Amino acid sequence: MGFDGKRVVADLEELRRLTGDENGAQRVAWTPMWLKAREWFQAKGRALGLEHHLDAAGNSWTTLRGDSDRVLILGGHLDSVPNGGWLDGCLGVLASFEVMRGLMEEYGGRPPVTIRVVDWADEEGARFGRSLFGSSAFAGTHSIAADRGRTDREGVRLEDVLAGCGVMVEEIGAASLEREHAAAYLELHIEQGPVLERLGLPLGVVMGTKGVERHAITFYGQEAHSGSTPMGVRRDALAAAAKLALEIRPIAMKHPDAVATMGSVKTFPGIVTAVVGRCEATLDMRDLDAGVLAQMLAEARAASERFAAEEGCTVEWSRIWSIEPIPFDAGLVGMCEEAIVEVAGVCPRLPSGPLHDAAEVMRLGIPTVMMFCQSLNGLSHNKAEDTRVEHLVMAVEAFGGLARRAAGWVAG
Repeated sequence: MGFDGKRVVADLEELRRLTGDENGAQRVAWTPMWLKAREWFQAKGRALGLEHHLDAAGNSWTTLRGDSDRVLILGGHLDSVPNGGWLDGCLGVLASFEVMRGLMEEYGGRPPVTIRVVDWADEEGARFGRSLFGSSAFAGTHSIAADRGRTDREGVRLEDVLAGCGVMVEEIGAASLEREHAAAYLELHIEQGPVLERLGLPLGVVMGTKGVERHAITFYGQEAHSGSTPMGVRRDALAAAAKLALEIRPIAMKHPDAVATMGSVKTFPGIVTAVVGRCEATLDMRDLDAGVLAQMLAEARAASERFAAEEGCTVEWSRIWSIEPIPFDAGLVGMCEEAIVEVAGVCPRLPSGPLHDAAEVMRLGIPTVMMFCQSLNGLSHNKAEDTRVEHLVMAVEAFGGLARRAAGWVAG
């Protein structure tokens, strides 16, 4: 018996009509539209008589009991960014549900292991800037003190919005209870980048999520009149920052999978008639190899100090956030590769630049792997996000094959 990819595509289309508009998906976590999407999905489980509950962090769990208490978890997230795409996150949830449904039919309602589908709460962090909210509570890496004080653009507190959805911020750590008997986690996601399309391939196995170093960099020079200050005596903080912005490109390009981005630059006093006295910039660097990431960061620091000296400035660094690279389980990577080859004939191995809930699960030591499906034009987080229907169908088939292999491994 197989898995019906066309049924998943139909479900995705229905969800798009239900919770989107002409600007894209509107399933921002903790909003009425997100709750509507969740109720729609949970009704599908109830129709099959499956167990369902929400945990203390708002993660949604649908359970098919098996002969063993050992649990194979499949999942994704239904929430989206504002004006988001029709596949990001929800493909994983609906494909997981189809695989659960297929295994239920295949084993006469009782698979060899317990299967659970999780819809993680607030993966995107679109409203309150707190990504991976539900999976971090599951993993025990949450921070109640920091989360309690978060507000959205209108000043609404996260704590109050959670309470309105039945989640008490003081209790979110109890989501860790869902780890009991968890033996493996599988996630299907669109790539959100251009690599698979450039390779001309529909699917790939993810080796792990890249480590991230995110820093604020401030160059200090001297404000001066733009008309009366000769070029040779200026201490232009923007000039130093601009040199660094160009330098991080060759630093990253030494390594095949590394990326580096200066995504924000603010100048002070920020007027047309003044030399920039202070320039605040942000730097984001990512790679799957911890050694490469450390080397890139050291080179960027050295370059910033060199350019600051050249422009008569000083420079200060402040870490915003960092996370180590998280490689996925080698055994599951192999199973995923086999499942993809069975469907598509060839399987490339890719790192993931974006973070995913799978990274939080793997940090616990629960064996984890992700499968990527090609994204057209490498676009995501906007209404232009798309994937060929035939590739979505292949992804569901391959993901089902991976789940079969993983279930046998977990049972053994």
